[in-house]
Amino acid sequence: MGNILPDFLVHRPEGYYCRYGDFYIDPIMPVNHAIVSHAHADHASPGHGLIYCTPSTAIFMKHRYNRRLLHSFLELPYHQSFAIGLVAVRFVPAGHILGSAQIALEYEGVRYLYTGDYKLQADDTCEPLETVQADVLITESTFADPLVSHPDPVSEIKKLNDTPFNVLLGTYALGKAQRLTALINKHCPDRRILVHYGILPIHRIYENNGVSKMDYEPYNRKEMKSGAENKVYMVPPMTFKSYYRATGVVRVFASGWKRLQQHNDMELYISDHVDWNDILNYVGVVKPREIWTIHGDGRHLATYFAGDIPVKII
Repeated sequence: MGNILPDFLVHRPEGYYCRYGDFYIDPIMPVNHAIVSHAHADHASPGHGLIYCTPSTAIFMKHRYNRRLLHSFLELPYHQSFAIGLVAVRFVPAGHILGSAQIALEYEGVRYLYTGDYKLQADDTCEPLETVQADVLITESTFADPLVSHPDPVSEIKKLNDTPFNVLLGTYALGKAQRLTALINKHCPDRRILVHYGILPIHRIYENNGVSKMDYEPYNRKEMKSGAENKVYMVPPMTFKSYYRATGVVRVFASGWKRLQQHNDMELYISDHVDWNDILNYVGVVKPREIWTIHGDGRHLATYFAGDIPVKII
């Protein structure tokens, strides 16, 4: 069993840096070699020399950044091992959005698992999480709080069946919007989904890359204002905020954050991140010798595992 290197991954202004392979993971500033876990903008930024990612992540980044892409991609499927310097790397499904990956890293006999954003809940619109054992679990800690427990997404989405009015549904365009569309199709079959123009291209990318065809239509103002009140108008966050005076609709925003439920007409707690119990369950599966936390507050985990598993916040 090799020795865990405390400086194997360190936090720099550019992102998380591994000097043993001279690469960054999810950098937010331009670097020469970037491993990108998934295509959300806080993890996938433009301007790098070479990006290592899954094919779906590359598609989303090319769509989002278009002409600002001055770099090239090395697209790797899940489970295919590759090397950067002396570090062996492979992508493992993270269950967060389409193409999202955990990054399994091995160096001098020690396995490090960078989760990126991940979830354990079922999602028909992306590859399900796969578990990997590792010596060091480098886990996101967005909701690493014993007071946070995400409810069943099916029970949450069925709330839309309880209102007799049209719904203005705020959602993130990439990942969450497609998951919500699939959930509504399945559990609220009487609801017609009208999709904002900013979300439509992402729906089409999903369908062109293996996700079962979803039932939705482009937003039409006349349709939204006429006929039966069985419509869900799905809009991105900025549009949702601009419609704060919208009348004749029930305002709902899908998120795991309590603050984003305030001042809405209905709460809809659907998150694409792990909650406290999910993290504990994953630690039990990964069986790490150490836990390193990123993207959030790891203090609760440090307290919980004190005397059992060392927890480091990086």
